[in-house]
Amino acid sequence: MTKDRFDIHQHITNQIITSIENGAGDFQLPWHQGGMVSRPTNIASKKAYRGVNIVALWAASQACGFSSGVWGTYRQWSEAGAQVRKGEKSSYVVFYKELEFARAEDGADSEAETRLFARATPVFAAEQVEGFSAEPTSNRPDIEPIDAAEAFIRATGAAIAHGGSRAYYRPSTDSIQLPDRTAFVGTATSTAQEAYYSTLLHELTHWTSPEPRCNRTLGKRFGDDAYAMEELVAELGAAFLCAELGIALEPRVDHAQYLASWLSVLKADKKAIFAAASAASKAVEFLRHSPADSHLQTATG
Repeated sequence: MTKDRFDIHQHITNQIITSIENGAGDFQLPWHQGGMVSRPTNIASKKAYRGVNIVALWAASQACGFSSGVWGTYRQWSEAGAQVRKGEKSSYVVFYKELEFARAEDGADSEAETRLFARATPVFAAEQVEGFSAEPTSNRPDIEPIDAAEAFIRATGAAIAHGGSRAYYRPSTDSIQLPDRTAFVGTATSTAQEAYYSTLLHELTHWTSPEPRCNRTLGKRFGDDAYAMEELVAELGAAFLCAELGIALEPRVDHAQYLASWLSVLKADKKAIFAAASAASKAVEFLRHSPADSHLQTATG
């Protein structure tokens, strides 16, 4: 009897579903941990992980109580002069590799076709090794985080207005509407300013959706899959940007109503979180292609 093949898509999806289900009541999604304001980085390359790997490692950190944000394979830790402790359980990141296959048609060979294959790689956190001392993080801005956020947002050129009681992106006018800054309040894990900026970064991610920018499909009504996916993309985009800008991500008050929709989408499609994380990363890259790049010190590998 052959051993079932390890399904990295299902593994990471289950990891995110468990995280959401365990923390739904308190909005404790992987990217809402108090104090988690940096993207996980690789011990060998010193670069930050990207896409779904950010979410997967945030979830693993939340589940295991890790806070260093530094990860590596068994070999990478060994090369860094550290040793993974015996009995430690790995987490997983995924990388895609292109493979070429000959395509047969009518008995004759035709040109090769290229397919992408997901490759799961086991990694361990700094907390799981001996012989490593974490250095002060170097991927935080050298200037005040709020100043960095202000410069970054201004450089996007998005039209932003203030007033009213709701935050939203309006496609018909290609503009963002936010309540006045004074309407935002601080919590135990973030300041009122951080609540304001994390909300604005969420709406900025929505702002990247039109065709001339990132060309994403927006849902027509609350509850449909496209609507839920776009909200998940915006949620992840805001989380990635907050991590780069050193801002504590404040959960939006409307997250509770989205949790059921997100869970439904994730349970129906094991690759949904991969697609959402990829779209969020593309949105962040689009927003970063501006003079604001100089204000983000995070590695982009």
